[in-house]
Amino acid sequence: MTAHAENPTTIAPGPGREEPPDAGAGAAGDRHKLTALQGLAALSLDAMASVAYGPESIVLVLAAAGAYGLGFTLPVTLAIAALLAVLVASYRQVIAAFPDGGGSYAVAKRHLGRRTSLVAAASLILDYVLNVAVSVTAGVAALTSAFPELHGERVWICLGVLVLVTAVNLRGVVDSAKAFLVPTALFVGSVLAMITVGLFRDGPVSTASAAGHPSALGEGATAVGALLLLKAFAAGCSALTGVEAVANAVPSFRAPAARRAQRTEVALGALLGVMLIGLSVLIGRFHLQPVEGVTVLAQLADASFGHNTAFYVVQFATMVLLALAANTSFGGLPVLTSLLARDNHLPHVFALKADRQVHRHGVVWLALVSAALLVFSGGDTNTLVPLFAIGVFVGFTICQVGMVRHWALHRPEGWQTRAALNGFGALLTGVSAVVVTATRFTEGAWLIVLALPLIVLAFEKVHRAYAEIGERLELGRVPQAPQRSRSLVVVPVSGLSLLTCRALTAARSLGDEVLAVTVTHPTPEDRQAVEALRRDWELWNPGVELVELSSQTRTLGRPVSAYVRKLAHTHPDAQVTVLIPETEPAHLWQRLLQNQRGSVVAHAVRRDTDAVICRLRFRLTTESEPLADRVSTAP
Repeated sequence: MTAHAENPTTIAPGPGREEPPDAGAGAAGDRHKLTALQGLAALSLDAMASVAYGPESIVLVLAAAGAYGLGFTLPVTLAIAALLAVLVASYRQVIAAFPDGGGSYAVAKRHLGRRTSLVAAASLILDYVLNVAVSVTAGVAALTSAFPELHGERVWICLGVLVLVTAVNLRGVVDSAKAFLVPTALFVGSVLAMITVGLFRDGPVSTASAAGHPSALGEGATAVGALLLLKAFAAGCSALTGVEAVANAVPSFRAPAARRAQRTEVALGALLGVMLIGLSVLIGRFHLQPVEGVTVLAQLADASFGHNTAFYVVQFATMVLLALAANTSFGGLPVLTSLLARDNHLPHVFALKADRQVHRHGVVWLALVSAALLVFSGGDTNTLVPLFAIGVFVGFTICQVGMVRHWALHRPEGWQTRAALNGFGALLTGVSAVVVTATRFTEGAWLIVLALPLIVLAFEKVHRAYAEIGERLELGRVPQAPQRSRSLVVVPVSGLSLLTCRALTAARSLGDEVLAVTVTHPTPEDRQAVEALRRDWELWNPGVELVELSSQTRTLGRPVSAYVRKLAHTHPDAQVTVLIPETEPAHLWQRLLQNQRGSVVAHAVRRDTDAVICRLRFRLTTESEPLADRVSTAP
């Protein structure tokens, strides 16, 4: 394990200042990064897919007030669209001010303090994980609705879709964008076509998809209260999930990364706003009512196109995009976890990148946790939906408050208007977070309320552990000049061979004194083997002493570690190294033939002593090839 001092936040360029060069600005690096169009495909699937359930969430809440309540669908949607505009404008500024990515985490870290930034990060992580589970289960639910015989296998189908999305993302964010560009274009095109046809259609409205299904409309209501409108607004805000993903993943874009990410954010907001408002207008135009077993989007497609091929194209595109909407999390969460790892709040392994600019550990971790959620929920969307979107509202609110402080500190031209806009957005998203949490608390939202502080505590514990390691290693201080100390090398042996010869040769080149040790057991056959080894050793005469370590039990590691402790005690000024010779077979399956004695000795020495462990591996090759050796050391 290694530790490093906490990195200072990178000062991002403000208006009129040049953007810092992208780390992968060369052709080789850019090849594995996103263009604006690819970013739209890779990072907008969650937001785009939300139009399949956002308007429906509004309708289901307002339906409690009957047909009169449904008349408020468009005003509520316009309010959500206004909030969307505020969020897009805010996240454009976040992208410009924080081109290293991180979204609300980066904003909060600079302007609201470390603890608040960890709350934002925890909320984003929960949202990303739940987005994967909800998206996959929703897509599979659409599939099993069309093919009921697959309902019993829905968990395995969910896991299969998850494996597919994970495998594509392990090849790189660009490959995932290319793979999902066509489904995204098909869905957006079909929804826009449905809105256009529906707006100009004058003929009779088809109701084939809703025929035979009971209505979910309330009766007898003639007034709509403010609380109901607030609940409808909060429910419809689920359509805003995913808006923050672009700001979180700015480093994934090609240079100039910030400008490309800003264009992607605006395009995402424009498309999402047009689709939400257009669908709400159609709901009012066709006087649609919620019915059990049929989605509002399916009714709108039926009313616009009729029950024909176009209707099924919309359903198929919706099903595919819902299943693939998990890709947004795979684009945003690994970047966020890499920033947390850089700041010592997660293991540093999350900051590592593979050849294709992929944070593989973040991708794999997200897949494993999501798989556990899918199995826990049994592939049932309704089990997960009450937990969804709460985290993103918390992140939205923190980000907006942080941007208000940003404008107040920097005060560029027109900062009052921008601060007021962000403040209004923080008020709306904060109220939405409270309403959603309160109304869904008993349905499972209490798990999120419990999980948020636990994740923050885990971040703090990791940070303290790295701080302690850094203190022990005296990071940030100038160390003393290195000095040469006497070196003792201990080589465990069990017989004479070319492996023994190579090990002693390596040991003599490493240390001032070399000691070969062999463990003996009080059994007749073992004594005979040791006596034979002693005779052969004297005849060979390698110039290295052979020390016998007696053990009353059949253990191997403890006698060696005890001897190493004794050497360290009697030679306090010497560096003790244990060199363990091992063979590395030419074929992978031949590793099953090894006795793993080297691993046993290494584990015991590492556990009980401070000696340096050197595992000298000799690769066995064909007779025509020279014998190769590789050395790995570990403290």
